[in-house]
Amino acid sequence: MTRTIPLAALLAASLAAPAFAQGETLTVYTYSSFSGEFGPGEAIKAAFEAECGCTLAYVETEDAGTLLARLLLEGDGTNADIVLGLDTNLMAGAAASGLFAPLSADLSALDLPVAWTDDMFVPFDWGWFAFVYDSNVLAEPPASFAELVSDPDGPTLIIEDPRTSTPGLGLLMWVKEVFGDGAADAWAALAPRIVTVTRGWSEAYGLFLEGEADMVLSYTTSPAYHVAVEDETRYRAAIFAEGHQMQVEVAAMVAGSDQPELARQFLAFIATDAFQATIPEGNWMYPVTALADGLPPAFTDLPVPETSFLTDPDTVAANRRAWIDEWLAAMTR
Repeated sequence: MTRTIPLAALLAASLAAPAFAQGETLTVYTYSSFSGEFGPGEAIKAAFEAECGCTLAYVETEDAGTLLARLLLEGDGTNADIVLGLDTNLMAGAAASGLFAPLSADLSALDLPVAWTDDMFVPFDWGWFAFVYDSNVLAEPPASFAELVSDPDGPTLIIEDPRTSTPGLGLLMWVKEVFGDGAADAWAALAPRIVTVTRGWSEAYGLFLEGEADMVLSYTTSPAYHVAVEDETRYRAAIFAEGHQMQVEVAAMVAGSDQPELARQFLAFIATDAFQATIPEGNWMYPVTALADGLPPAFTDLPVPETSFLTDPDTVAANRRAWIDEWLAAMTR
């Protein structure tokens, strides 16, 4: 799920940046779809290595939701210098762990739909969660979340687990934002039509493409992949009248990093065009800066929700366990 990006354009970034001794390695923990064959990771690695004169090494977990769990398990003994792939729903818990260092990166280039004031985490992409469907199979998708929930004969769904997946956790927040105290009832109504709950996004989307369900929890930007790579317009994101939950994905430096200067250089590198230009057609999300060449054509006609939700990170940290327990109980009624 990535395009071929001319390395010449990527390697031109910051030639005057300080070089580090050959052999020094920056270890970045991230999720597999970012660093894998179809993600933006390899292009970013090539561009950053050309700038720093170092080696960037990825350590993968299945999904972003397992990144923080791994870091907490490893504690001060972790090999990570950077963790890339947490999101706003995990930020407060990550900050409370004491495992991350304060920022020194310049964030003035950020161009986000929300103000960014956090002093520990650097955004690297953002998007809206949505249920994606095949218009050849589902001609009329639900026009609202309430319609999706209330129709017992409505579309079948594949979702991700909020305990292991940031999209899964984002859906939990989305249901809370829309249904409030009625969230448990909404989950109970949806449960009979949820075909499976996967550990991560890649598995969920793959099962959807195999025809295992009518809709899958993904992003409003996911159809851009099918347009750009497959010249296929059948896959679309259902836009709900109530609004859509946003996700802002972030990176941070581990406080005990053995390469603090390299880590700071990488965090600053995130806001450059060399990094951000890989995001739309590499991670299939929106960049956090205005790109020099603008967004790719496949992004120009994507639907935009009229209302956005972004749950406060402290609210998530305070309620996450209770809301997951509520979800588990509702799903087994």
